[in-house]
Amino acid sequence: MKDPRRVDILLVEDNLGDITLVSQALAETAVRPEMRHVRDGVEALRFLRREAPFEDAPRPGIIILDLNLPRKDGRIVLAEIKSDPVLALIPVIIFSGSDAPQDISSCYGLHANGYVIKPRDLSGLTEAVRSLVDFWLKTVTLPPFSDPEFTRGAAR
Repeated sequence: MKDPRRVDILLVEDNLGDITLVSQALAETAVRPEMRHVRDGVEALRFLRREAPFEDAPRPGIIILDLNLPRKDGRIVLAEIKSDPVLALIPVIIFSGSDAPQDISSCYGLHANGYVIKPRDLSGLTEAVRSLVDFWLKTVTLPPFSDPEFTRGAAR
C-alpha cells in the first residue's frame, strides 16, 4: 500500500550548497519525500508544464522556491504558477535568504503559501526543512492534485 504522506517535492534553487543541504535535511525526516530540483526559473516552469526535457516529470505536491534565480526570477515563476489553473493548487513555499519586508509582502501578494527565511547555519536550515516537512507532509491535507498516483496521467 502506498504511503499516503509520500509527496514529490520540487526544489527550485540555483545554489548547489543549498540543494545539497536541503536534500540532506529531507533525507533525515521520517517522511523522506522524493525531491527533484531545477536550477532556474525557466527550468522550473518547463518541469511543471512537462515540457522538454521534462515530459515524464511527476507533478510535485509542494514547490520550494528560491527568489533570486537565473533566467527567470522566482517572483515571476510564482506569479505564473499561481495564474495557471493546472498548477495553482500546488503549495509554493518561498525559501529565500531575503528578509526584506517588500519581498515577503510581494510573495504573499502573489499567493505564496508560505515564506521561510533561509537560516544561515546548517542546524537552522535542517530544523527549517524539518518544520516544513512536519507541517506540509504530516499535518496539512494536500489537495488530491498533489498525489503522484493521481497526477501521473493528468493533462499538462
